Amino acid sequence: MPFSSYIGGNARRGNVWPSSLLPTISPTPVRSKHPSRKSRKRTALINFIFTNFFTIALSISLCFLLITILLFGIPKPLLSSPFKSKPPSYYRVRNRKPPQNDNSNRNSSNNFNMKEDGAGGATVDITTKGLYDRIQFLDEDGGPWKQGWKVSYKGDEWNSEKLKVFVVPHSHNDPGWKLTVEEYYDLQSRHILDTIVHTLSKDPRRKFIWEEMSYLERWWRDASVEKRELFTNLVKAGQLEIVGGGWVMNDEANSHYFAIIEQITEGNMWLKDTIGVVPKNSWAIDPFGYSPTMAYLLRRMGFENMLIQRTHYELKKELALKKNLEYTWRQSWDAEESTDIFTHMMPFYSYDIPHTCGPEPAICCEFDFARMPGFNYELCPWGKHPVEINQENVQERALKLLDQYRKKSTLYRTNTLLVPLGDDFRYISIDEAEAQFRNYQMLFDYINSNPSLNAEAKFGTLDDYFRTLREEADRINYSLPGEVGSGLIGGFPSLSGDFFTYADRQQDYWSGYYISRPFFKAVDRVLEQTLRAAEIMMALLHGYCQRAQCEKLATGFAYKMTAARRNLALFQHHDGVTGTAKDHVVQDYGIRMHTSLQDLQIFMSKSIEVLLGVHHEKSDHSPSQFESEQVRSKYDVQPVLKAINAREGTSQSVVLFNPLEQTREEVVMVIVKRPDVTVLDSNWTCVPSQVSPELQHDKSKIFTGRHRLHWKASVPAMGLQTYYVANGFEGCEKAKPAKLKYFSMSNSFSCPAPYACSEIEGGVAEIQNQHQTLTFDVKHGLLQKVTNTDGSMNAMSRRETYDKIPLQGNYYPMPSLAFMLGSNGKRFSVHSRQSLGVASLKDGWLEIMLDRRLLRDDGRGLGQGVMDNRPMNVIFHILFESNISSTSDPVSNPLPLSPSLLSHLVGAHLNYPLHAFVAKNPQELSVKPPPRSFSPLAAPLPCDLHIVNFKVPRPSKYSQQLIEDPRFVLILQRRHWDTSYCRKGRSQCTTVANEPLNLFNMFKGLEVPVRSSGMSIRTIKWSGVS
Repeated sequence: MPFSSYIGGNARRGNVWPSSLLPTISPTPVRSKHPSRKSRKRTALINFIFTNFFTIALSISLCFLLITILLFGIPKPLLSSPFKSKPPSYYRVRNRKPPQNDNSNRNSSNNFNMKEDGAGGATVDITTKGLYDRIQFLDEDGGPWKQGWKVSYKGDEWNSEKLKVFVVPHSHNDPGWKLTVEEYYDLQSRHILDTIVHTLSKDPRRKFIWEEMSYLERWWRDASVEKRELFTNLVKAGQLEIVGGGWVMNDEANSHYFAIIEQITEGNMWLKDTIGVVPKNSWAIDPFGYSPTMAYLLRRMGFENMLIQRTHYELKKELALKKNLEYTWRQSWDAEESTDIFTHMMPFYSYDIPHTCGPEPAICCEFDFARMPGFNYELCPWGKHPVEINQENVQERALKLLDQYRKKSTLYRTNTLLVPLGDDFRYISIDEAEAQFRNYQMLFDYINSNPSLNAEAKFGTLDDYFRTLREEADRINYSLPGEVGSGLIGGFPSLSGDFFTYADRQQDYWSGYYISRPFFKAVDRVLEQTLRAAEIMMALLHGYCQRAQCEKLATGFAYKMTAARRNLALFQHHDGVTGTAKDHVVQDYGIRMHTSLQDLQIFMSKSIEVLLGVHHEKSDHSPSQFESEQVRSKYDVQPVLKAINAREGTSQSVVLFNPLEQTREEVVMVIVKRPDVTVLDSNWTCVPSQVSPELQHDKSKIFTGRHRLHWKASVPAMGLQTYYVANGFEGCEKAKPAKLKYFSMSNSFSCPAPYACSEIEGGVAEIQNQHQTLTFDVKHGLLQKVTNTDGSMNAMSRRETYDKIPLQGNYYPMPSLAFMLGSNGKRFSVHSRQSLGVASLKDGWLEIMLDRRLLRDDGRGLGQGVMDNRPMNVIFHILFESNISSTSDPVSNPLPLSPSLLSHLVGAHLNYPLHAFVAKNPQELSVKPPPRSFSPLAAPLPCDLHIVNFKVPRPSKYSQQLIEDPRFVLILQRRHWDTSYCRKGRSQCTTVANEPLNLFNMFKGLEVPVRSSGMSIRTIKWSGVS
């Protein structure tokens, strides 16, 4: 990919939930070594050995040392780390089997192995970049399988190992697309869940899988006790498997990793608390492309296997030709195989029944029995329709279906086959479900009763499939000669990379959704960072005040906190944050997020009073003295800033909350109605400040009459700091008015008081500091040039643009960061506060999509264009860095790239800004309250350690939990950074390597019970394209 976009970027068995959120990595698999037997020695030889024992032993030791170095290289030194722990029980380290030569009937030659150097990067068999380099993207017609080829088989492939077919019934329920989540629930999803419980209870051979917890939780509230018990029994009996278990099936291009973790955690926690199970298999059939970050998070959350569907059709064809549709997905930076997760890629166009039983959709459609007359689904477009199975036609029908199963099986290495059986909102009625289960069972009975067919077919779950596949891979070695594979599971290749940009047919690339509805993509990030700040405040509130009256606020807000988590989680749905839903559905998402934003801001404004000691007995219903500086009047408008109106002889408090783990010293801004004000800190010490006029987008009146007040604030890590904006305070200099320079095409410009104005001469304007000079075209307001004080910045992008695919296919997701890298090592980075799309269409060129307008439907089912564009601000932070390493050409370095430490911090400051709260009423200057600040950490954390979240996982049950129960969750990310750009980033930073941190003493003066069983303390590292 041309850019590295970083969205930075749970053990399941035998552990309680909080300690399984983010398990630590497992050790690198070790290859087995079998010492050869020694032959019997003669007496003379024995005497010789005893005589020359020392010399022989030394020689042998030296030989072994040389052999070890030649094979494995010079060993790296071991580093002691406070984050090491025992490997989770689910991660079984395997000894790799040597490849066998008798698998030619199942494995074609894997002639595109990509052996990456493991010194600093992953060693894998396949990279997605290698696939893109190799594939010609000719879009050739493959016949019945349009995007493939005419599949055939010899017939003896299953003589020694019969074909084992698992038909997996499923129903894909979008939590919003053409209808809202509530509309879908009322009309379809609740009936589907009722149907599942009823039909599965009639026959233990029937199976089903379910993914979306948003619908299951809603159904659970409405279901009778009897239905709940039936559902739970079906899950525990293995007939019904919960796959993924997230609140939704999230998007992987636009969603930030924080929101992904939150939505999976919210769904899995509800599932664990309610039904007592935690999923281990992921099912993602509908996201529009796949990120390695998602694979990494799933692996760290304890998932063992994952299934994906929507990848480029040419890529599917190439993998299918080499029987590489199943592989272990490895992070590109992982040289130790600690991130491997087994992955199944579906081979065909769609996840519906015509495209899942085999390569010929016209035939597969004949086995979608919900398309028989009498149901509400469309008939098969190929002309031949399904018919009821009976004793007269069962043989012909079964053999025809088995032929498709066999053809599909040839695309994979093993004789264990997965066949999904479902589509969007299927199994809505008992009649429909019975038609599928009844007819398929007759087909299975015929196949299974004829041993000569060498096949066994039955209904199954995803777990049934993966468990049987692993058992077969344990018995039979499917590895190819020279294949790297994985210690996780034998017989399959290893792969690294991502699967963007997705194309489903005829070179139709799905890159527009990277920027569809950018307004709501921005609101998503605002809700995300506000939720995280509120979660931290709630945890600190519980830890800071153990008295019953102090818990009133947090306990009273528990319901709204849960609702905010779920509203954020809901929008991560692959038709939510993507902007691919109908207008009224987008409105529903927007209103939900807006409501939660308001609730969270109210909670935070009340919490700061308790944490600062203003009031100790706040409740959810009592009014607050503070209000958020940012106010949104509606779900679809930009926020406005509250103005401070400090009259003569009064002051107004401003409280800043720092949600990050390092002390922040940065310039802050509030709006004031009067320019003649003074800023003081919590000790009533003067703070230098500057005032400038507030501008607006109005050609007739560019000044609002209000003013922007700036000063440099210092706020402790995860703490609060109070400042005062005063009018008439003696002994302090008033805010200094800014000097204005303007460009006007008319003579009507009027300089506002009390500012001095001067007109810009020429067509450019320059803004500079001690490091950079920015040159703007004043007529259009565009940035023209950036000049570095050390010389010109000649940044070049790594050229990964492909001429063989259309322009739209060369756009990629930019969740938060993109950078260009020059051959001299200089790096140009662009940080964003929201997800966007980015391309590098020529050298030195960075093109970022800001908005999208679609006048007509795109033919993918929505039935409308995208024309609800809204005004918005897109904020970027630009960073220039020089490489200080000795690498001659970092562009040609094949190892994965990472942000610098400074780049990490810039991104964190942009995405997790300070939260400002303003007192509702001014106070007399004669009233000087005591210093008010709050600093919970014993010391700022190292700059390469990020607190992803610090939360109370079950806020409504906090007071009822036993003291030994888990009451807090702390999730940590260990940032991986490029040491070639370390000087600026480390000027005021420590790192974990230089200053180890004792996590159990990180809080000061807070009664937070930190125990290994009560708090999830885990390290996450990721670095790569997302």
